[in-house]
Formats: sequence, C-alpha cells, structure tokens
Amino acid sequence: MAKKWFVVHTYSGFENKVRDALQQRIKEHHMEDRFGEVLIPTETVSEPRAGGKSRVRQKNSFPGYVFVEMEMSEEAWHLVKDTPKVTGFIGNQRPQEV
Repeated sequence: MAKKWFVVHTYSGFENKVRDALQQRIKEHHMEDRFGEVLIPTETVSEPRAGGKSRVRQKNSFPGYVFVEMEMSEEAWHLVKDTPKVTGFIGNQRPQEV
C-alpha cells in the first residue's frame, strides 16, 4: 500500500509539539515503515519593527493543521488520533487524502 498525505487537526499553536510527539510515538510503536514525513506548512514573513528594522520569522500557513504522509490502517489511525493535542483527521472517521 502506498503512503498518502492526510491532514490532522490539532490545537492551534501546538503544531510543533504534535509533530514531535507523533514522531516519538511512531518510533515507540515501531511503525516507521508506515509513515513518511510529518510537515507543518510555514511561510517566511518579514515584520516591520520600531527603528526601521524588520524581523523575519516563520509563520504557520495553516494554524491548527499538520500534514502526515502515511499508509492508512486501523493501527496507524489510532496512533495519530491518540496523540496528545490531536483532535482528529480532516474527514473524521473516513480521513480524506490530500
């Protein structure tokens, strides 16, 4: 079965923690072969600051969402869904691939 991309809904602001926790859980459950990349889409933005300087920072393109490349199965679904701060997949019980 080929890996496909799915969108996971998380608590806004916890995307990095979810990515790290998910990668840790994948290792703990020895499911590295069923998962690919875990991405948080970001863009680089420049914000003007006092004194004419600007600050460059990474901004989440889709706050509250993490993209996961995986082979969908019952075990993989539960591994992602039971990760702290994950509220579910886009498509809930029938996750929609992107």
